[in-house]
Formats: sequence, structure tokens, C-alpha cells
Amino acid sequence: MKRKVAPHAPDCAPRLLCPELGPVFLAHQNPWFSVMSRGAYYSIEYERPQVAILPVLDGRSIIMVRVKRPLIDDCPLELPAGDSCDGETPRMAAMREFSEETGIRIDDPLRFIPELPLSEMPGRIPVLLSIFRVDVACKEFDARSRHDNDIVSVEALSFAEAACKLVEGEIYLSSPAAIISRLLLQASPGISPREKGL
Repeated sequence: MKRKVAPHAPDCAPRLLCPELGPVFLAHQNPWFSVMSRGAYYSIEYERPQVAILPVLDGRSIIMVRVKRPLIDDCPLELPAGDSCDGETPRMAAMREFSEETGIRIDDPLRFIPELPLSEMPGRIPVLLSIFRVDVACKEFDARSRHDNDIVSVEALSFAEAACKLVEGEIYLSSPAAIISRLLLQASPGISPREKGL
């Protein structure tokens, strides 16, 4: 069965199509998201497009952030991510969030390349996550400045280190795990083009 996905352009938030599940009533609302009752489903619907950034350092490492997460009493390894502000496109949001969370400023929007989007929680979130890859030079990483206060550290993991942390469970949040796994599979010389789907 072919997945029904709206066309994806870098400056549009990709959406899953579910016209048969029209909103029935608003169950909860706050500044970040609404909870809608859609018949037999309750959905979490963000007020603004959500983005994640895959920063690749010098073609062989991944820049990750450790973020304070009081709800799970941990500081897990994550990719820079967040939501757009009023009037921002997803690409603009990716640029801003990347700068805020890593302290690395990249002013050229064309360096933020859209990747295929992901569904974070298909049973609850009907909107796809926009993902942007940005290639970062070592001198840009070394020149980073202050980052947001909820970021504990900014770390560069080699592809091999990232793979080990995925296997060992240190990278355990679903979106970063999926995004990094896709990158590592694409970069793996042991997978033939046919296996990669090329």
C-alpha cells in the first residue's frame, strides 16, 4: 500500500493526509500543541511546524547535543530540533534552532538541505517531521559560541561512535535514532546500491 504523503518542498511543512478523520472537538490546548479528538483517535497537533537538523561534521561525524529532559530525568543525546516561530519557514526554523542549540552560526539557507521527512508517532501525531541536513566544517565547529541553557553539551561523534551508541542504547530517542540510522546505512560501503534501493 502506497503511503499518502503531501508533496514536500523545503519551505513547506510536510503533512500526512487523513481527510476521513476530521477534528471532532478540542480536548486540550496550550501554546505548543493541541489535543484533538478525531473519532476513535486522539491526536497531538503542533501549532507550528517541527524540524530536526542532521549536522554532519567534515563528512564523517555527527554533531549531537545533550539536552536536559526533566520528564525522563536524563540528558539524552539528541539532534538539534525545535519548532518554527511565527512567519518562519521550516528551513528558517532549522537555521535558527541549529544556531541556538549548538552555537554554530550558518547564514546560508541553501546549506540546509531537506531530507525525507519522518513520522514520529503515527498513532498520535498526524504531521511529519521536517529534517534538514547541514554539512559543517571543523573550523565552524571549533568557532562555536554560547548555546541554549537547556543544552548540557555539544558533541561530535564519528559515524562508528554513533553506531555503537545506537546499538548500546545511549542514543535512544526515536527521531534521532531513525535519522542517524538512515545516514549510517546510506554511508555504509558494505551495502550494495540494490540493497540501498538505488
